[in-house]
Amino acid sequence: QVRFVESGGGWVQPGGSLRLSCAGSASIFSIYDMGWYRQAPEKQRDLVAFISPGGNPYYADSVKGRFTISRDNTKNTVYLQMNSLKPEDTAVYYCNQYPSRSVWGQGTQVTVSS
Repeated sequence: QVRFVESGGGWVQPGGSLRLSCAGSASIFSIYDMGWYRQAPEKQRDLVAFISPGGNPYYADSVKGRFTISRDNTKNTVYLQMNSLKPEDTAVYYCNQYPSRSVWGQGTQVTVSS
């Protein structure tokens, strides 16, 4: 069973930045699109961004121009650089294949507030 471990979350003031990391099993990173998702309290889990094995990114409109997804297949890791953070970005952030097909990890909490 594939597992993901997300890290890098925390509290930040509006306008601040965070960089999230997600480490997973070696067998999946090099062949699948990898995505970052987020779930705010009492809301559904939504796709934030995904990246192809070759590095082509897609972003949800709400984060376009502020977030950057990247991956390092040699380290089995996908990253999410988040800049110009807003209170509405507050959520638990998860990674998974895109479309998601593995068990969800614990996620990492991102809180944006003053």
